Amino acid sequence: MRELELPDVQDVMLEYRKIKLLYRSALKEIGTKLEILNDEFKLVHQYNPIEHIESRLKTDESITRKLIRKGKEITVENIQKYIDDIAGVRVICSFTPDIYRIVDMISSQDDIEVLKTKDYMLNPKVNGYRSYHLIVRVPIFLSDRVVPTKVEIQIRTVAMDFWASLEHKIYYKFEGQAPEYISRELKECADMVSALDDKMLSLNEAILECLKEGGEKPVPEKTEEVDAEIIENPMIR
Repeated sequence: MRELELPDVQDVMLEYRKIKLLYRSALKEIGTKLEILNDEFKLVHQYNPIEHIESRLKTDESITRKLIRKGKEITVENIQKYIDDIAGVRVICSFTPDIYRIVDMISSQDDIEVLKTKDYMLNPKVNGYRSYHLIVRVPIFLSDRVVPTKVEIQIRTVAMDFWASLEHKIYYKFEGQAPEYISRELKECADMVSALDDKMLSLNEAILECLKEGGEKPVPEKTEEVDAEIIENPMIR
């Protein structure tokens, strides 16, 4: 492969910036779809599976490094062909079953084409990382044409996101070469996070079962006697 001179790379990235509109638009498209699906789920089931949504565009530097790692020439065509996560959306859920609910909701959309999936829930990475990844393609309608554009969607629980964010920061400090004991303890933390997710899911299911059997108990209103006691006794705050 011909090595590109720095001016060549700069010219390529300048051309790439012209198509960033597509990826920014794809982020908006996916974000809007997820918000609508979450609102509908809340209306129908009185429960919203999505805690929050984050999105980002990969930096020019990161794109360049990734192409070099793949052994590909730095061209706009290769950027679009070989890099799937230029546009990235992260969906944070409450519980692990919510992850698969969202996967099903996304996959059932007629105008979303699912290209790849990686289930790190069933098959965690060696370091303990758990999440669900999809590479999808959505149509972006411009004034003169329609351009299918790729987006990576990562779906994980709040606990998983906490671990993944800190793990990324720690490895960034070590430039990916963390000491063995750090890697071991991070894996132990990942296992604890997984156990925490399971425990919180079990508790939530137990709570729902109690409410189903006994009915939801109303929150008691304050009585005048209680209010009077608070007023008369200055030690009560």
